[in-house]
Amino acid sequence: MTDPAIHPYSLEILHPKKEGGSFQWAIRKNGKLAQRSDRDLRTEAKARENGMAQIDKLLSGVGER
Repeated sequence: MTDPAIHPYSLEILHPKKEGGSFQWAIRKNGKLAQRSDRDLRTEAKARENGMAQIDKLLSGVGER
């Protein structure tokens, strides 16, 4: 997802590899992998919501390494 409001981050939703599997997300900073979800999420919407919450934390300086 490319959104100027979350620059320099982008959110990628990772679909299940097999039917009935779980969704995950990956956050990229300037194209490089910054974080991956550490839990399985049942729906694409939940994965997007969880990933955006993490980006909000990063943008506010929480969780920055």
